[in-house]
Amino acid sequence: MPVPEALRRLSQDPDFWTGQVTEVAELHISFPVVGGYSLTLDIDLPAGDRYLGLRRPASSEPVPLGWAPAEGPFPASLHWWELESFARVIALADPLLPHPGLVVALLSPFAPAGEDDDPAGIAAVREAAYRSLRREVPAVAPSGPEQTPLPLFADERWWPTPPAPSPQVLDEAAIAALSAPARARLQVRAGERFPHEDLADLVRRTSAVLTLLPNQEGYAETRPLARRIADSGDLAGVPALLGALTEAGCDHPTVLDALSEPLVPLEACWMVETLAGAQPGTLLRHHV
Repeated sequence: MPVPEALRRLSQDPDFWTGQVTEVAELHISFPVVGGYSLTLDIDLPAGDRYLGLRRPASSEPVPLGWAPAEGPFPASLHWWELESFARVIALADPLLPHPGLVVALLSPFAPAGEDDDPAGIAAVREAAYRSLRREVPAVAPSGPEQTPLPLFADERWWPTPPAPSPQVLDEAAIAALSAPARARLQVRAGERFPHEDLADLVRRTSAVLTLLPNQEGYAETRPLARRIADSGDLAGVPALLGALTEAGCDHPTVLDALSEPLVPLEACWMVETLAGAQPGTLLRHHV
């Protein structure tokens, strides 16, 4: 499902991530995951309120997972490992939503660090998600005199090139503030109305997708190489893995993009882990 144009435009606006956008009243987002399940996010932009939901198969209205005001605290609607597995499957289904990317950037506030989670690992994935946000920037207009200057004024210091705008949406301070994983403060999963069975079914389906992928044709023969990379923690073998996948006939854009240059370490990590059938975090912990 293509990313809505309104979301794409807003995601390239720094004010959207700092809660200062007021030009649009509401934003409705749906991320299909697998088996007819979708994660939904409704944002009241003027107020900043956010509503996370789970849409079940053959259902038009999502079941609420949690609500948060503009400044939080956000409820612990999802375990971090659940969100990360959902984001991986979404990326495999939609090359326009690579991981870590927009899915993590938008939904990770609802998946705070739990007691058994690695805060450093979560922060690294969240940071990579916010760094993945990019925007087109205009080319810098050529600078310099209209006519040939006198030799005394021909030096470049007299005609400095204006700084090029950064394609990065958020500055370093904003990325640091958004990346830090908050601890769970509001427990909503203990409530009777929380869709435990539906969420558990989605987790099972998601796990099946990730488990079956490395055994499929085009991936199975490269699994030993992916496993060696995952176990060693060295991404130097990624080009060889990319070449082996290409020779095996793999043409999946998400898989190939994650392993292609310029290499994004955290994007390569989850893909290698998936192709190796390794536990999530096996390779990642070597790079955070």
